[in-house]
Amino acid sequence: MILIPIKDLSRAKQRLASLLDQPARTELAQVMLIDVLTACASCGEVAVVTSDPFATSLAAQFGSEIIPDHHNQSETDAIEMATRICEARGIESTLVIPGDIPLITSEEINRILQAAPTEGTVLVPAADGRGTNAAFRRPAGLFSLHFGNDSFKPHLAVARATGRPCVVLSLAGIGLDIDNPSDLRELSEASGDTRAQRLIRKWNAAALANAANQSCPAKN
Repeated sequence: MILIPIKDLSRAKQRLASLLDQPARTELAQVMLIDVLTACASCGEVAVVTSDPFATSLAAQFGSEIIPDHHNQSETDAIEMATRICEARGIESTLVIPGDIPLITSEEINRILQAAPTEGTVLVPAADGRGTNAAFRRPAGLFSLHFGNDSFKPHLAVARATGRPCVVLSLAGIGLDIDNPSDLRELSEASGDTRAQRLIRKWNAAALANAANQSCPAKN
């Protein structure tokens, strides 16, 4: 089961506030989710873990399951709750993917699934090596995921501590998550024509990012 946790999109992407007002940030978050769901659509069962109205409606359009996240507290809590549901249903594996990696492709997802051990983990780090942008676990609840600053090394350590194989894949599309102004420039300049790329190119956000103060908080 592919799990995509989505928090309240009406307050999305606060770190981009120096460039974009909230309606623009929400629109960007929405089109990124469309890009992610498009990539996931042909790769197996998908569940969007959310209480956001747009995400709920979009998941239904894609034929994805909706796991309600009534508490809407954090990605970590949402995935823990969804993982327990998967375990109760006897689902053998989970692949957690965030909703803000618009360069993701179905080919990359299939690479994760093909690399997955019979029992164990596949981790895909963010491009900076600090965050975790995809996490496959089999069994589904092999260990708990804790997202936040510098999550990759802790995830790698706990995955290895299970005593089961842990595969690390570096995937360019999945590696780029959109948090800071410099990420917009990278997204705009990358090859491809995703909805998110078209949107920020229309906004000329890359030029704005070059002019913006780049002293942003650390990425998740």
